[in-house]
Amino acid sequence: MLVGAVLGLARGAAAEGEAESSDPELPAFHEQRLPLAAWTLGIGLATLVFVFRSRRGKPPVIRRLAALDAVDEAIGRATEMGRPVLFVPGIMDMNDIQTVAGVTLLGRVARTAAEYDAQVEVPTSRSLVMEAARDAVQSACLAAGRPEAYQPDRVHYVTDEQFAYVAHVTGSMVRERPAACFLMGTFYGESLILAETGNHVGAIQIAGTGETSQLPFFVAACDYTLIGEEFFVASAYLSGEPDQLGSVQAQDAAKIAVIAFVVIGTLVATAAVIWADAAWLHETSDFLRSAVGARP
Repeated sequence: MLVGAVLGLARGAAAEGEAESSDPELPAFHEQRLPLAAWTLGIGLATLVFVFRSRRGKPPVIRRLAALDAVDEAIGRATEMGRPVLFVPGIMDMNDIQTVAGVTLLGRVARTAAEYDAQVEVPTSRSLVMEAARDAVQSACLAAGRPEAYQPDRVHYVTDEQFAYVAHVTGSMVRERPAACFLMGTFYGESLILAETGNHVGAIQIAGTGETSQLPFFVAACDYTLIGEEFFVASAYLSGEPDQLGSVQAQDAAKIAVIAFVVIGTLVATAAVIWADAAWLHETSDFLRSAVGARP
């Protein structure tokens, strides 16, 4: 029995080897991925072109964002009233792109506050966010020429628990009554609680998030709101760096190209259905489908 079992295993291994050897080899190049490669190459080249144009003194024109233009006004009001500035970078960790955008905006707010001699309070719900926020605030104070304005204790960690963190922040808002509140990051069920508390204490509130489900609450309760992509473009808008501005322009160009393909493809596909005898319409429709990676 043992010999039979060994022979059976050997035969099975030999059969598997023959099956593997008979499998066709994978091709070196997948033609189905050609449209994706073309789109990736085109977007990459467009990014390089627009970045080089920005570096040569031809940056794109970005429309004025009222929320960002009000940053100086809000911090100036806090300075005149002798009250602090509150910055809430959301409730997620540094692996969330919205948190990264919020910390980037914190640097701009902290620099203006250092120039105006205003105090910035930054309660965080993640330890990594606290470290990143401290680095941003310290760099902003150095850039403003006032390194002594940096107070690490004002950028502190509270708790990872969502509503325990919100309870701490709202309690601090009621006690210290900040004159300006910045809500920049990822927010969920706590968005309306924070915004209504800031409205109750009479603070100028500027909010920004990419969570579409929370935007209505910020629009209703805050003075200014960065909606969706405005929040992510804000860092490029405020910094004025050619690389960031060129990247924004390249993204807009890619969106325009995608929209154009969708519109043209829809029209051609509709025409191909109406004029079924027109072979060139069907060929054009198939080409456009393949250009976006769809099956003809």
